[in-house]
Amino acid sequence: MATRRQVMTRLGGPILVALLAVSSAACNSVAPSQTPSNSGASQTTSSASFAATQSAGSAATPTATLAPSTLPIPTVPSIAGLPAGKVVAWGDDSQGQTDVPAALTGVVAVSGGDQFSLALKSDGTVVGWGDDESGQIDVPAGLKNVVAISGGGQFSLALKSDGTVVGWGDSTDGQATPPSGLSKVVAISAAGQHSLALKSDGTVVAWGGNANGESDVPVGLKNVVAISAGLDFSLALKSNGTVVAWGDKFPTDVPTGVVKVPAGLSGVKAIYAGYAHNLALKSDGTVHGWGADGDGQVDVPDVAAGVVAVAAGGNFSLALKSDGTIVAWGASGQDQTTVPAAAVGVAAIDAGATHALAIVRQGT
Repeated sequence: MATRRQVMTRLGGPILVALLAVSSAACNSVAPSQTPSNSGASQTTSSASFAATQSAGSAATPTATLAPSTLPIPTVPSIAGLPAGKVVAWGDDSQGQTDVPAALTGVVAVSGGDQFSLALKSDGTVVGWGDDESGQIDVPAGLKNVVAISGGGQFSLALKSDGTVVGWGDSTDGQATPPSGLSKVVAISAAGQHSLALKSDGTVVAWGGNANGESDVPVGLKNVVAISAGLDFSLALKSNGTVVAWGDKFPTDVPTGVVKVPAGLSGVKAIYAGYAHNLALKSDGTVHGWGADGDGQVDVPDVAAGVVAVAAGGNFSLALKSDGTIVAWGASGQDQTTVPAAAVGVAAIDAGATHALAIVRQGT
């Protein structure tokens, strides 16, 4: 996630960055082999956003490809039996966001926030590290039975097995305060200043900041199977494999094009919203990107084939291949696209503003 304290150059003009996360898918991170999505980002069952198999925030072990017309509306994910491992992190470490706790093992999902990181363990507990200016890594005491996580600008979300959502950290715009009575949630995605939740009936709930319409869920939107929140916009993947986007009005800035879904885009099984660009994973294992491209973050390389999960950072992109290797492209000023040698046998990925996370299976 990009931070409001950082300044990046977008389409020739400096603006404040507030990158979020999943899921999805991404950002927003969810139980990998479960439902479409963060972080999650989003997709998120997290972050991260691995539709038809997971959401934004965390990648999953490859699963059988589903035809676009058969993408199921997910149920509350379960982390039981998911491949557990250790976390590998790289890129910007100015706030300790890549300083993975030495004793951290048994991780089943990860989510990159602005300048912090979250990990979901196989016992349903959450661990955070990095920037803690607003308490975004101060996991609430007693929090358990978590099945998905998503890190935003300076706040965090967790989805519990009972379908309820818990938030902590900065809630200046209410982004870390789920609506009263929110239940039956199956995926979450946290962004710079707003949050998304996907319910079991295929509808989307949004709360928090709304300066650019990012929380104005389109009237009548239904049959959604995955969500991913961007800086000031939102994405939803429908059961027919098409994508819907809203927000990003930028009344005083040059539009990024992130909410203009490419004509004819279909057959999508996972989505991931970044700071000002998007990634869509198609059912044939190929990746499509659109939005801001100042650093080549949507210029998907030919080697990104046979992909099972994607993640979008501030101005860089990641793809997890079926062989457990990672392909990275876009900005590399803080080594966020320099995948470390230790990132082999990878089970899940996610991206923060300028850092990246991966889960390496234990024993690899």
